[in-house]
Amino acid sequence: MSDLDALVDARFEESVAFLREMVRVPSDTPPGDNAAHAQAAARELEAMGYTVERHPVPAETLAGHGLKSVTNLIVRHRFGPGPTIALNAHGDVVPPGAGWTLPPYEGAVRDGRMYGRGVAVSKSDFATYAFALDALKRAAAAGARFHGAVELHFTYDEEMGGECGPAWLLAQGLSRPDYAIGAGFSYSVTTAHNGALHLEVVVHGEAAHAAMPQSGVDALAAAVDMMTELFGLRPGYARVHSKVPGIDGPTINIGLVEGGINTNVVPDRVRFTLDRRMIPEEEPGAVESELRAAIERGRARHPKVRVEIRRLLLARALLPLAGQEKLVDAIQREASRVFGATPPAGGVPLYTDARHYAAAGVPIVLYGAGPRTILEANAKRPDENLVLEDLRRATKVVAGALAILLAA
Repeated sequence: MSDLDALVDARFEESVAFLREMVRVPSDTPPGDNAAHAQAAARELEAMGYTVERHPVPAETLAGHGLKSVTNLIVRHRFGPGPTIALNAHGDVVPPGAGWTLPPYEGAVRDGRMYGRGVAVSKSDFATYAFALDALKRAAAAGARFHGAVELHFTYDEEMGGECGPAWLLAQGLSRPDYAIGAGFSYSVTTAHNGALHLEVVVHGEAAHAAMPQSGVDALAAAVDMMTELFGLRPGYARVHSKVPGIDGPTINIGLVEGGINTNVVPDRVRFTLDRRMIPEEEPGAVESELRAAIERGRARHPKVRVEIRRLLLARALLPLAGQEKLVDAIQREASRVFGATPPAGGVPLYTDARHYAAAGVPIVLYGAGPRTILEANAKRPDENLVLEDLRRATKVVAGALAILLAA
């Protein structure tokens, strides 16, 4: 694949400039107003010679998912009869937060690393995939023969669950790929991942003067008992371990708590949200029933409170599908050649948009530009960064893997 390597190298500086443009357009979710980033990405892709399909998601669909604007992009290139391989990366990112030492929306480069929100997860793979396909196109123009098609799926809903991103594209029949590769990191091939269940719990009490708390119904005291019951599940989770390499056990986190009126008022309403990560062996219905039972045990000690429980997100785990081994083999072969070591294949404790392709029957793995771990990249933390040499090498790996998969 040395010819493809040379083609990637020839336009590497262009790929870095492309990535910088992706970083410079904010796409924070929330608030999820991401149509502007899609338009910027489409312009950059069109400047590379691609025909870009823009697929805006209807406002009424977005409203139910807490998003303001989403325009998903598809690029299609057919080399000839054969399978279609989709490459999916998401352009939406979490807000940058505080603590940055470099601007989060500049794409500054220091010591071979680019810094910026989304530079590792997963705007980097806009560049990886766009320039890997570009290398194949130029190789084909020079006489190389490939059989099949490659599609770029650049979507904008991963941070909110992907229902308006890949799930929407597939449900609308806008793409029917045979295989897919999703955004990932350079030193491993992800074949499975955890699921996640997000619940919102709203506790209703009755306000009262703090001088006479007994005259009210303390929603916070009830919420604390409910959260204590939920945290009490942790020791049991610590004894459960997945059989999938790279995935340990279930986890629970209460990430948001809000409520109350004032310091001198008994809280009449408290809202909290929880994140329960599910290993591939768990059944989501049973997990949710266990959580609801724990919440009810806490509520039972406060008979005058009223509780509302709403499911915010159910992301099912990614499980391997037949055909996935072809993707793993091609990527491992090329990564071994480019990096000098074979990346392991296994699971991660996250959840991703890959599950939507698997749910549609499409074998998928995750592979792209980035370090060995999310912590190394500072993903979703201040000073998120990407080693640019990983971008170069991952682009070569993806281009080479596509060439293998489209050679038959």
